[in-house]
Amino acid sequence: MSLQENIKMVKEELNSEEKFFEKAVMTEKFVKKYKNVMIASVVAVILLVGANIVYDISEENKITEANSALLKLQTDSTDTASLAELKNLSPTLHDAWLYLQAVTNKDMGAIKSLESSKALIVNDLAKYEAAANPASLEEYASKQNAIYRDFALVQSAVMLLNENKIDKARSVLSKVSKESSLNDLVAVLMHYGVK
Repeated sequence: MSLQENIKMVKEELNSEEKFFEKAVMTEKFVKKYKNVMIASVVAVILLVGANIVYDISEENKITEANSALLKLQTDSTDTASLAELKNLSPTLHDAWLYLQAVTNKDMGAIKSLESSKALIVNDLAKYEAAANPASLEEYASKQNAIYRDFALVQSAVMLLNENKIDKARSVLSKVSKESSLNDLVAVLMHYGVK
């Protein structure tokens, strides 16, 4: 190797070392400048993860306690302390329990009171159970997400047939969905009951 090549190689090595030190100094300045922000970010992430873990554990305990209260109610349905505990822990499960008891006991007052339930399924089923005449059944069926929509329409049509309102019954039966499992029944009613 010639002297020129050695000098060039040493210069390149010095340049690379200089660049390395320059980057190290820039990194050090950056760390000093944003040290508090980085520490705060790490602490915030740790607190967020910790809070999430505590929340999950709390929710699991709440579910376990609600299930325990429900089991107590299943063995003794008159246990008011367990009913109050269930209402406090899980209002939705509480409403489902009340609905089950109301349907079992055929308590229309209790069913009507559940029409305003926050539990959507209980609310919908209570509205269906409370519908006692063709008009209220049709009103129930007109709601977009009615669970028993087609069944309510058929039931309304049968009531109308019993009142000899054949044209109205035919109109109601025509609203039953073509994909419904009740289509065979609708066809029978249309053939024998409405014509």
